[in-house]
Amino acid sequence: MTETPDTHHKIPRRKGFLRSCIRWFALGVALLWSLAVLMLVAARWIDPPTTAVHMERRWQAWIHHKPYHKRYEFVPLSQIAPDFQHAVIAAEDARFYQHHGFDWHAMEIAAEEDVEGGRIRGGSTITQQLVKNLFFGTGRSFLRKGAEFTLVPVAELVLGKRRILELYLNVVEWGPGVYGAESACRFYYQTSARNIDREQSARLAAILPLPLKRRPDHMNHYSELILDRMRQVGW
Repeated sequence: MTETPDTHHKIPRRKGFLRSCIRWFALGVALLWSLAVLMLVAARWIDPPTTAVHMERRWQAWIHHKPYHKRYEFVPLSQIAPDFQHAVIAAEDARFYQHHGFDWHAMEIAAEEDVEGGRIRGGSTITQQLVKNLFFGTGRSFLRKGAEFTLVPVAELVLGKRRILELYLNVVEWGPGVYGAESACRFYYQTSARNIDREQSARLAAILPLPLKRRPDHMNHYSELILDRMRQVGW
């Protein structure tokens, strides 16, 4: 059977088109990653006006035709009670000041607590959760995990521990439309983040893994575990 001239050109054209698509996709990914890095650098000095999680919740409310009222007030770390800071670290990332963005040992512990039914936190560090909050929202995928894995060391490098903690405490979700330590304290306890007491701090920290389902007044067991952890490290 005799091949027509078009047959000789179809396969090379398809390969060329595929290579072009791959190049453009890789370029797009690189540009998005670079933009995220620039945003992290800017976050060293500029408080974020919103995050991916904030926008996701607003979008979900709009889709389901539900009312949405956003409570978000950014305050300096110096205006957040030390007990509150320590409670969140004890609950979410006990080795926050020792690791460099990833805590593999904590991931193993979280998996064991899942099996035993006593989990009070996930395996992600505060730095990982901050990156996820800022850029990726609450969705899960291998692509998101991969991007997060590359951005976490950047966050550790350009922000430093104090700024990471300040950003996390201010942007994290604490309930429906409630974001940040100041808003959480005022919403649940009608006080400021500066004046929140030790027990209230532990109760608020205990709801962070499931902020849309848990409530501080139901966190008797988990808050006691957090207070125990705080005492063990001298806080």
